[in-house]
Amino acid sequence: MGKKVCTIFLMITLVGILTGCGNDTEGGSKKTLEVALWDENISGAVDASIEEFNKEHPDVEVNVTYTPYANYFTKLRTSIGGGSGPDVFWMNGPNFSEYASYGLIKDLEPFIEEDSDFSKDAYFDSMIDLYSHEDHLYAAPYFSDIVGLFYNKRLFDEAGLEYPDENWTWEDIEEKGELLADQEEGVYGYTAYVVSNQAGYYNLIPQAGGYMIDEDKTHSGFNSPEAQEALTFTQDLIDKGISPSVQTQIENHPRDMFMSGMIAMHPEISVNAEMFYSELGDDLGVAPLPAGKEEGSIAHGIGWAMNGDTEQEELAWDLIKHLTGEKGNQFIAESGFSIPAQESMSDLWVDSMPKLDLQVFIDAQEVSFPYPVSQNTIQWQDIEQAEIQGAFLGYKSMKEALDNVAREMDIILESEQINE
Repeated sequence: MGKKVCTIFLMITLVGILTGCGNDTEGGSKKTLEVALWDENISGAVDASIEEFNKEHPDVEVNVTYTPYANYFTKLRTSIGGGSGPDVFWMNGPNFSEYASYGLIKDLEPFIEEDSDFSKDAYFDSMIDLYSHEDHLYAAPYFSDIVGLFYNKRLFDEAGLEYPDENWTWEDIEEKGELLADQEEGVYGYTAYVVSNQAGYYNLIPQAGGYMIDEDKTHSGFNSPEAQEALTFTQDLIDKGISPSVQTQIENHPRDMFMSGMIAMHPEISVNAEMFYSELGDDLGVAPLPAGKEEGSIAHGIGWAMNGDTEQEELAWDLIKHLTGEKGNQFIAESGFSIPAQESMSDLWVDSMPKLDLQVFIDAQEVSFPYPVSQNTIQWQDIEQAEIQGAFLGYKSMKEALDNVAREMDIILESEQINE
């Protein structure tokens, strides 16, 4: 259904739905673009890109709406399903394939083919792969995030231990984590992440030689021996008191515990580097994720998508180019928010916090694992997280949980093949 005129705008706003008419204003001289995303910490870079856009399009008003992530995709689906929604908006890996396969976002390839200013070669391969559907790009890469090992230097110094480096393995996590843990002081050696799959077992399973989803996106790998090994390692760290329990992780987010000095080593995505440094200052260090049988970490990132029903597609494309082009990447890099998606801008981000070895995250791109996605990622991720957390809470064995995940996930993946 096409967009309706903006007479419905006020009604939709009252119920809190993201809107985007993208039409001329009443006088006919002013056009509007509606933009939606969820993280206000990047507002400075976004505003700077919009300012550059407005230098070329002074007659266009760009309205930016920030919605907390917990509600973002619910509101986005509702508004787009109702024929409205923002013209340009953030997209992530778990939701991308659904939006692309159902035509909710525009194929950007026709714009790219006619625009010599935009080259996919400028961006990290992992980002182009993540936001491509049937070899066509549907969301322009904005910034990349990848997982590294943050650590508290003060806690290492107090324990008389050397800092983590590129030679560390799972054995080092366990050995040093046990020495760093102090039950009397309420300090843990390491976060064996369960409440975050991206920063936790999504890295451990491929490090063990396994996978979450196969390359053809037809089978789950959660019932493999490698997945069992990765989750057993996680459980062992919790059982030994090296890591907070899952219940503790649910009640007190490990990110907050790390910033409070209650965790010595914490695997986390690069987006958190600026926040961690603001809180811990020179006590903060970062290293590559310790390796299992293989080294590497999960690569993800955010892309800018265009509403499949926008009435201002040329303007929307030009705004996307300003957001994701060279200047847009420069604004991201200098803000310190995260790794700009254009590989050539990486050094600017590394220099944004010179006392922190951010090069770790750039180097990790070379040995990264792809974020696991399919057409209905959210469906099987909900099952995955419920089953695995249920096992850690003692409701079932880990083998039973992983078997359940694989069985239900395979059913979803099979239905995706039938519906193609």
